[in-house]
Amino acid sequence: MAFIGTTLLVFLAVFALPGDPIQALAGDSGLGEAAERALREKYNLDQPILVQYWYYVTGLAQGNFGVTVGGEQVGTILARAWPITLQLAVTAWLLEIVLGVGLGTLAALRPGGILDRFVLGATVLSLAVPTFVFAFFMQQILAIQLDWFPVAGVSQGWPVAYILPALCLAALGFGPVARLTRTSVLSTVSADFVTTARSKGITPMRLNTQHVLRNALVPVVTYLGLDLGGLLGGSVVIEGIFNIPGVGGQLFSGISSQQGTIVVGIVSALVIVAIVINLLVELVHRLLDPRIATND
Repeated sequence: MAFIGTTLLVFLAVFALPGDPIQALAGDSGLGEAAERALREKYNLDQPILVQYWYYVTGLAQGNFGVTVGGEQVGTILARAWPITLQLAVTAWLLEIVLGVGLGTLAALRPGGILDRFVLGATVLSLAVPTFVFAFFMQQILAIQLDWFPVAGVSQGWPVAYILPALCLAALGFGPVARLTRTSVLSTVSADFVTTARSKGITPMRLNTQHVLRNALVPVVTYLGLDLGGLLGGSVVIEGIFNIPGVGGQLFSGISSQQGTIVVGIVSALVIVAIVINLLVELVHRLLDPRIATND
């Protein structure tokens, strides 16, 4: 139901936008009446909007994400752009885990210390500064002035060309991850089962890894799992700033050129990815906290 509802809303919103993709394809020269009628029949644009959606969904069930008015398969566009966005999103996600979970945990284990105050200040800054402002600033300083990273593009491959844009993308999720980790660890440290384990003489390393972190990371894993889907779909701005030809760039191009099929096809793929990620998060939950499976 989530898939149908999301794709239907996007489909209706995209094809309700002003403009005509057939006319956009023709440009100033225009098309003959017969040619225009043939194109509309070919792409079902002469049908009511709900009928068009039905044709789209039935094709999607067969693995067909649609065809652009230029005749290119949307699946081909996704196959070309998806690996680039996946590398960018996963790199940003790993940076979020290392920086957010790591610093959030260290800050919680020494509350009120210098590191704790630094992490709280950094999270406020990451939430306050817009992503595109931070991205332009980092690009200007680290890429243009210091020449540590490529200014744009992915020609130098992973990881050189992906670290800077991934860092800018990860900055968006660093604040929530670090704060959630800190709050969860602080709450778990004061729990009764941790106090009991500490009274039994368990070493601090074992206490923190087997008792504190395992229980404290359950809500963090939920957020990180959902955030991965958000990173996959939310990299439009970063891909535009760094001229990365990924899914975000194709989505922006589809919107600007009124290619509704591209927009709906990419959104449908992202919805499928989000659903799969939610299922994986649920499985990881059961591994981290067996009580979830017991309660079921």
